[in-house]
Amino acid sequence: MSVLVVGGTGQQGGATARALLAAGTPVRALVRDPGSAKAAALREAGAELVKGDLGVPETLAAAVAGVRGVFSVQTPDITDPESDSERVHGRNLIEAARAAGVEQFVHTSVSSAGEFHRTMPGWAEGRWNRQYWDSKADIDDWVRAAGFRSWTVLKPATFMDNLLGWSPMFGDWSDGTIVTSLAADTRIALIAVDDIGTAAATAFADRERFHGRDVQLAGDLLTMTEIAAVLSDVLGRRVEAPVLTAAEAVQRGMHPAMVSMMEWSNEVGNPARPEHARELGLPTTDFRTWAARAFG
Repeated sequence: MSVLVVGGTGQQGGATARALLAAGTPVRALVRDPGSAKAAALREAGAELVKGDLGVPETLAAAVAGVRGVFSVQTPDITDPESDSERVHGRNLIEAARAAGVEQFVHTSVSSAGEFHRTMPGWAEGRWNRQYWDSKADIDDWVRAAGFRSWTVLKPATFMDNLLGWSPMFGDWSDGTIVTSLAADTRIALIAVDDIGTAAATAFADRERFHGRDVQLAGDLLTMTEIAAVLSDVLGRRVEAPVLTAAEAVQRGMHPAMVSMMEWSNEVGNPARPEHARELGLPTTDFRTWAARAFG
């Protein structure tokens, strides 16, 4: 029986589809446009494609019919930070999977969401982005309470892959300068996206062991200075990550919403640590190894 992978043309879904196919697990991928280049690549890799949209519940019934498990991922609408689409998409998928009798549900969220974010300094005062964090945590809670025979919530840290080209977090650093407002001593928990896919595939293969678990995922813990030093070594050219104030970062092009996330990292941090995955026997990649593979 297949596993339905949501987001198969994206980062986490794509990594999960690849890991499942490599393990010999049949994959059905939910795609909005089966004719896209990324969808075609999925088909060529061996995945069955089914057209659907998380925002249109009636398109999900065929997608979940007959599958043994679902890999779930939702992302916020970056064009409308106050949109509730992430919650709506999560709820639609959970309800469709339950109605179809799907036994296993593996959902990927974000490391700090949940009790951790709700108890942080400044939360009660409304300092942090409630829409982002509460949307993530609410979907996590719905997964836990839905009644699946087996469920797992993956809690990945910051993606190393955000350094591949432009990203909201690291911008365009092709000139050798990474613009951030992270403090000099702030250590960022990092995870390779492929490791998220491996963790998801492992949870599907060993569902009893991973049932009822929140799985923190990180492969390294580094400051921006350390990240820049590794990139300099791997690329053979100087890469810098100067310590900037929030105002300086905005002046250099960083979106104010991302500055708020940087302040969160400086003051709150991320609970994921490399030892969490190792304790569960999940392989993770350190940043230097990832960078050598990505840029070598």
